[in-house]
Amino acid sequence: MKKTVFLVLASLLLLQLPAGSAADKSAAPALLQKADPRVELAAKMPGTKPEDLRATPVPGLYELTRGAEVSYVSADGKYVLTGDLFKVTEAADFPNLTETRRRELRTRLIGDVPESDMIVYGPKDSRYTITVFTDVDCAWCRRLHSQIADYNRLGVRVRYLAWPRSGPATESWVRAENVWCAANKTDALSRAKRGEAVKAASCSANPVQREWDLGRELGIRGTPGLILPDGELVPGYLPPADLLKHLQAANATR
Repeated sequence: MKKTVFLVLASLLLLQLPAGSAADKSAAPALLQKADPRVELAAKMPGTKPEDLRATPVPGLYELTRGAEVSYVSADGKYVLTGDLFKVTEAADFPNLTETRRRELRTRLIGDVPESDMIVYGPKDSRYTITVFTDVDCAWCRRLHSQIADYNRLGVRVRYLAWPRSGPATESWVRAENVWCAANKTDALSRAKRGEAVKAASCSANPVQREWDLGRELGIRGTPGLILPDGELVPGYLPPADLLKHLQAANATR
């Protein structure tokens, strides 16, 4: 008798549950998604996905990323802040949380580029590997490349990505495509850096547009743009010895 009463009560309870309630297991993922505050916040900003946002140590403030660019938005989506966020500590120097995040993003985005799309000088077992956004016609880029043997001798491996400063459909862009589509890319780039003509070439897997777009995402504004192993962006030329000192200092602080 008691068992029968229990079953009846249970049946009545189930009948009172609204459609799409917890009894509907298929609704669970949607309910969990709605519980994420980033979903509602992202919906207020066109073109923003929930994964572009993450909570910061500051209550009510979210980090918003676009490529390697970082800004901040209030939880209600009404205010956006640009600038660097520092953590106040008892130490003499305050950690720059924004720059740390930028470096993480740069490292991840560079890591997604296959080396087959790069032009590389130096052995894989080099102590340091840097990635350089370069323009074949840039004077300081040519200065850097004229010392490529010195960088390699000091243990610095250089991986080039194309970044014609003048943009698409320009002479520098065409020269970059000729280099990146050449059968011998390292030779073609070295000749182009010396001002020599490179035979016109085209290829179906031409990476110049992708690399130019990536440079813009990473905050490249001029060339050469050096991305160091920890994701730091060095905007401009550094002589071999100075670059080595910079890399050694950065490695010592890790």
